[in-house]
Amino acid sequence: MVSFSTYPGDWVIILPVIVCLVGAALLLVLKQVREVQIPLALLAVGVVVACEISLLVRVLTVGPVSMTMGNWLPPFGISFTADLMGTSFALVAALLTFAVLIYLEMDAPDRAKRDGLYPLVLLLLAGVSGSFLTGDLFNLYVWFEVMLISSFGLMVLGGKNVQLDGTVKYGFINFLATTLFLLALGLLYGLVGTLNMADVMGRAATADPAAMASVAAILLLAFGIKAAAFPVNAWLPASYHTPPAGISALLAGLLTKVGVYALLRTMVALLPASRDVLDPLLTVIAILTLLIAPLGAIAETHLRRALGFLVIGGIGACLAGIALPTAEGIGGSAIYVLHAMISLTALYLCAGLIEKLTGETDTRKMGGLYAAASLPSVLFLTLVLAIAGVPPLLGFWPKLLLLEAGLDGSGIVSGAIDWGALALTVALLLNALLTLIAGARLWSHIFWRAGPDGPLSETPNPDLRRLTGRELGFGLLPTAVLTAVVLLAAAVPDLLFGLAQTAARDLLTPTLYIQSVGLP
Repeated sequence: MVSFSTYPGDWVIILPVIVCLVGAALLLVLKQVREVQIPLALLAVGVVVACEISLLVRVLTVGPVSMTMGNWLPPFGISFTADLMGTSFALVAALLTFAVLIYLEMDAPDRAKRDGLYPLVLLLLAGVSGSFLTGDLFNLYVWFEVMLISSFGLMVLGGKNVQLDGTVKYGFINFLATTLFLLALGLLYGLVGTLNMADVMGRAATADPAAMASVAAILLLAFGIKAAAFPVNAWLPASYHTPPAGISALLAGLLTKVGVYALLRTMVALLPASRDVLDPLLTVIAILTLLIAPLGAIAETHLRRALGFLVIGGIGACLAGIALPTAEGIGGSAIYVLHAMISLTALYLCAGLIEKLTGETDTRKMGGLYAAASLPSVLFLTLVLAIAGVPPLLGFWPKLLLLEAGLDGSGIVSGAIDWGALALTVALLLNALLTLIAGARLWSHIFWRAGPDGPLSETPNPDLRRLTGRELGFGLLPTAVLTAVVLLAAAVPDLLFGLAQTAARDLLTPTLYIQSVGLP
């Protein structure tokens, strides 16, 4: 056990959370001073980005780093522990929040800005950053609650009936998930006597296997709800389309990915023996999520509801990596999370621009947008292809790792067939095909078809308008920048594979993680 205080340099781990909480409190105090809200919010997120970059450099240099607060030594004090996966997720979350804040200046109604939009965004980022960086399971529960409260507020801002309806659906099922999470934590503490993640890794193997498998099953259900995995995913397409598009983008890019991160951390690093027991269930869930989600997108006519099903399909790919717990599978899942965070945020932002150009949310009433707005059409098509995993775009590389893990695990070469791994491999391929069909259908209806569905489908759409200067600067620009990031990241697969390899190593053999906390 360590017997020294935290080094001053390691306090950078907690700074992203502190900056967000202080910034949110300051914005609430200055709530009536409208002109300082967006500059202060951008400044706070900019400071968070700088802290995350500094932390990432330190993790790349020395490996996982940790700090324990409250003048208590681990495992008794609350630890924040940053490894490459958690730090990378936190950095991307902060960058996406910065882009969305710019977009919201164009997109959010004045009532939302007046009622606390920017403090809630910072509070959400605090919860997301805390979730990615914490090294304590109960502290993870606390940050889940922070995310739930802030996202609940963001969804209801504006007070429209459809927002209230979506918020109730979202809030009820997610309150259930956090309750299950808390129940699992109580059982786990009773079994191993600790909730420090590094300490749990060392003690889980000595606990009752049947009881630990039960705890893992409850955690799988709780985090499965958070991640919107099948069959507990109906809340996402029923709610994410109701707030303004910028808020939808923030929720789609961040919240479900925290659920996937929690599954990766608990199922792979903390409770690997229990994960093995649940492997058949994980495989079935991953396959059904991969297949059913894009079918829902194909059947859906509401634009952002269809995108919600694409979000769920990506969760299926992440679950496939957890069900294939090799270096390729875990690494592919981690890289897919990063890809989905960026690509889906950008896609939702692009959908918001489409809704402004057409004045509609139903794709049957759209059409002819390619001639009126060629740049949004190119951005939308690029992002759809990336999400489908078309080479050489960003989504292709993590799916390549997942397919490699599936083929290796299937035993086709050796002749000892593992039908679960083989089924996952086929499901990943079918998911790519179905996602491509869903995306192509949306693009053709919105952009390629001349007019709305019906007898006037070949007549130019008279209801289209052009983007204003404000919409170009605050709306199209961040969308284009995020799409450019998707393209640039796809051009450096070696960097992605290196990140995947390190992330998988930290989860599968967490020796460095445990040592950074100071436990034997």
